[in-house]
Amino acid sequence: MTIRVLLADDQALLRSAFKVLVDSEPDMRVVGEAADGAEAVALARSRRADVVLMDIRMPGTDGLAATRMISEDPDLAGVRVVMLTTFEVDEYVVQSLRAGASGFLGKGAEPDDLLDAIRVAAAGEALLSPAATKALIGRFLAQAPDGTGTSAHSDRIAALTVREREVLVLVGGGHSNDEIADRLEVSPLTVKTHVNRAMAKLGARDRAQLVVTAYESGLVRPRVE
Repeated sequence: MTIRVLLADDQALLRSAFKVLVDSEPDMRVVGEAADGAEAVALARSRRADVVLMDIRMPGTDGLAATRMISEDPDLAGVRVVMLTTFEVDEYVVQSLRAGASGFLGKGAEPDDLLDAIRVAAAGEALLSPAATKALIGRFLAQAPDGTGTSAHSDRIAALTVREREVLVLVGGGHSNDEIADRLEVSPLTVKTHVNRAMAKLGARDRAQLVVTAYESGLVRPRVE
């Protein structure tokens, strides 16, 4: 299966560099380029993109707004967004996750890291850059600036089984399926089943959204250093 990639960045030179890199891989190809967020949303739909590499800061409709539009459109449910940012350790990281991004990556990342990010996002996994610590993400998410706090997710959290809730806590802690399987003494396939069921019940597009829900619901709280 070929991963269809859309590039959204207002810098033409950077898009060209990304295109050469992506098109050099046998399992992916660039299907479109956008210079602003509105164009990115339109192309994501018309070109049937699997993954959008989205710059946060663009003129007009920025990357955050475009990501939110994609994540809220049922027709684009299969589209995954990887947010590209110059500054990884700031509130843009959390805003990206809240908007529906599968994760984020610094523009200074190594080429192999960018290619891996596309594959990880296409597979529905959460892509959290090593430069952004779990404590940072947790601290911002726990602030719940919209004032809803834990009540926003209480009904859906209540629908989870005890095991699904346990798995959600571990996903929120940044653990992989294999690590969760070791902790719970079950198979990775069983963990994957629990993760998928939790995603369905919580209306999460992917694993990154489970991380957001785990913090915003209060099931996972940031450690105080």
